[in-house]
Amino acid sequence: MKRKHSERLTVLVPAMALAILGACSAPNADVPQNAPNAATSAARPALTVEVTNPEPVAWSRSTPATGNVAAWQETIVGSEIGGLRIAQVHANVGDHVTKGQILVTLDDAVVQADLAQARAQLQEARAMHAEARANGDRARRFQPTGMMSEQQVTQYLTAEQTAKSRIELAAARVQLAELRVRQTRILAPDDALISGRAATVGTVPQAGQELYRLILQGRLEWRAEVAAEDIGEIRSGDAAKLKLAGGETVTGRVRSIAPSIDPQTRNGIVYVDLDQSGAKAGMFATGEITPVAQELAHALSLPQSAVLLRDGFSYVFRIGPDNKLAQVRVTPGRRRGDSVEILAGVAEGERFVRSGVGFLNDGDLVDIAAATPAASPQQ
Repeated sequence: MKRKHSERLTVLVPAMALAILGACSAPNADVPQNAPNAATSAARPALTVEVTNPEPVAWSRSTPATGNVAAWQETIVGSEIGGLRIAQVHANVGDHVTKGQILVTLDDAVVQADLAQARAQLQEARAMHAEARANGDRARRFQPTGMMSEQQVTQYLTAEQTAKSRIELAAARVQLAELRVRQTRILAPDDALISGRAATVGTVPQAGQELYRLILQGRLEWRAEVAAEDIGEIRSGDAAKLKLAGGETVTGRVRSIAPSIDPQTRNGIVYVDLDQSGAKAGMFATGEITPVAQELAHALSLPQSAVLLRDGFSYVFRIGPDNKLAQVRVTPGRRRGDSVEILAGVAEGERFVRSGVGFLNDGDLVDIAAATPAASPQQ
C-alpha cells in the first residue's frame, strides 16, 4: 500500500509543476495587454493660445451717443400779400444772406397806383377840412351874437369834425398803401443760410406761400440720443465730438438737455451746437460727449477678442501656473478701439487668453504660443 501511494505522488508532482509553468506562461486575463504608460495617460493640451495681460489705461469718462444733424432754427419766408407777380429773385440755395437783404421783388405797379390814389384822397380830405374849419371858426365867432341859429352852428361844427376824421382815414389809407409797397420787397428776417427755394420769376404766389426756407444764422445742432442711465452725467457746456458718415470729425458744445425721456427708446435728447464745419442738416452721426473738467478714470483693459459672451454674461479665460484655464466672469465697461474696459474680475499681472476663446472651456489645458518678435522696419 505504501508503495502504491508513493507512486501516485510521483505522478502528481510533475503534473502540478507543468500546470504551474503553463499558468505563468499564459497571458494574464486581468491585466490589459496594451497598458498605457504614465506619459501617454496625461491630458493633452486643447489648443495653443496667445497670452495677454490686463493693461492699465486712463480714459476720459465720455458718453456715447447717436443722432441726426439738424438746423438750430429753420424758418419759412413767404409773401405777405398775394396776387402779385414775382419780378426778380435775388438769392439761391446755399447763399448766406444778412438781415434785411432783399430775397424777392414783386411787381409793384398795382400797389404803387393804390398808393397814389390814397395820397390824392388825403389831399382832398385836407382841402375839405380847411373849408370846414373856416366855417366852424365863423360859427364859433358869431354864435354869441345870435347872427346864426343854433342849428347852423351845429352843422358847421359837425362838418369840421367830419372833415378832420376823413383826413385821419385818408392818412391811414396812405400808410396801408405804403406798407403794401414795402411788402413787395421780401427781406431776410435774420442772418441765415438758404436751405430751400420755391420762388420763380413770373409766378404769382399767394399770401403766406413758401418762397424760401432759411437756417437762421447758419447754425446747426446735433440732436444726440443718449441712454437714460447716462444722460444724468451730461451738463451744459460739455464737449462733444462726432463722426459723420463721410468720416469727417466735427466738434461742438452741449447747449441744453431735453427734460424728458422717450418711453419707447428709453433715450433722451441732448442738443449740441456744432462748430463751423462741413456738416449738413439731415446727416446721421455717431459720437461721444465728454465733461469739460474731469479726472481721468484709471482702469484695466483687455483686447475685445479676449472677452467671451456666453449665456448673457461676459467671461475671460485666466491661465494658471500649470497652463490650465479658469473661466472668470467679468464686468465690461467702455470700449475704445480694440480694447474693452474691465471693471471687475481681473487683476494686474494675471495671464489671459488673447483670442479663440469661443473654442475653450473651463479647466482646459493649453499650450502657450511663443511671443512673436517685432518686425524690423523696412529699409
